[in-house]
Amino acid sequence: MAPASGIIADALVRHEPRDDVRMARISYEILGLIPGGEFQVTTSTLRPGRTIELIQAELSAGGRVAIRASAWRMVTSDTSAVAAIEDQPMPAPDECKPWEGASVWPGGYIRSLEMRLAEGHRPGSGKVWIRTSHPLTDQDDTTDLARLMGLVDTANGIAARVPPGENSYIFPNVDLQIHMYRAPSGEWLGLDNKVSFGADGIGLTSTVLHDASGPFGRAEQILTLRKS
Repeated sequence: MAPASGIIADALVRHEPRDDVRMARISYEILGLIPGGEFQVTTSTLRPGRTIELIQAELSAGGRVAIRASAWRMVTSDTSAVAAIEDQPMPAPDECKPWEGASVWPGGYIRSLEMRLAEGHRPGSGKVWIRTSHPLTDQDDTTDLARLMGLVDTANGIAARVPPGENSYIFPNVDLQIHMYRAPSGEWLGLDNKVSFGADGIGLTSTVLHDASGPFGRAEQILTLRKS
């Protein structure tokens, strides 16, 4: 899901671009198995507007939509006189220790990441920095926003409440909701992560998102929790 969400974010950025707006929220709905081969991404405008507009992208293969994403783009203005946030910064990447995520999760995507783990990590709560040297697309003008959005879905797994594997639980997310009060930049994505499991088979991964300049937004992922 993570690289696919970055490709979709890149398509949304390129859809009828405007200099006076920025993307403030992206909502991904995972509708089925995400294809590993050829796929198409189509974009459209759902709600045009001068100050706010809603756009959409669909990733599909074989005539089936696998991911549908919508994004609110909002007009920007100078509100620096009242700008303030409550989210607290994370320790910088060079203050954190290297972490081998592939020791917990299999797959080439996880192996492609450089990961740094902050102190205090435990099941259900943790702070991790991630980045990748692999390009998201073959375009030279891919934005930092698209690249970082291609990493956010990793949040569901960095502080798992239970270890993955047989005789445990699986907890895939069926959506990814991202809200950004600041435009992110750079190559590092910081994930300040909390995971909650309910008693009826549903869970939630909640994450404060960071770049090198500090917090810039939040992500939520609803989980379907069941025995493996």
